[in-house]
Amino acid sequence: MPVLISMLRGVNVGGNHMIKMDALRSLYASLGFRDVQTYVQSGNVVFVTNERNRKAIARKIEDAIQKNFGFHPEVILRTTSELKDVLARNPFAMRRGIEPGKLLINFMTSPQSSEVCDAILQLKLGSEDVRIDGREIYIYFPDGMGRSKTWPAITKKLKHPGTGRNLNTAVKLLEMAEKLEA
Repeated sequence: MPVLISMLRGVNVGGNHMIKMDALRSLYASLGFRDVQTYVQSGNVVFVTNERNRKAIARKIEDAIQKNFGFHPEVILRTTSELKDVLARNPFAMRRGIEPGKLLINFMTSPQSSEVCDAILQLKLGSEDVRIDGREIYIYFPDGMGRSKTWPAITKKLKHPGTGRNLNTAVKLLEMAEKLEA
């Protein structure tokens, strides 16, 4: 049975689109998913399902959140092996001094066009460093993300912005998924 990692875009950010994690776990369980676990308050859910069609699973979750909580977040899904691969492809893994909390991985439903990637890579980045690899964008914010001008400029260029998680969160989600698979 596949384990999926679900990341919701824009949940519990800045006091908007609020969902308590116990309510989110209950919602996922009501959709027939098993062993539902959440991590922190930003809409990270790890669960087991027999369903294989991930587009249908994402749509099912999005529609249920719309019905129950009144907004429609984008749902990004990854399998355990896909998330493991995302972490293995981290272009900053060998760089000394990287603070995991300042490395953002932006997960998207599909890769961006080469035009969008080129436009992002041509942005003035200051001290920030951006790498694009498939459905993920890795961004290191050495001064923190809070006052970044790069991130808003990047999201304006993206056709489907996806959702970001810092390296610490991505590692924890992988640990949770691997534990469920074991």
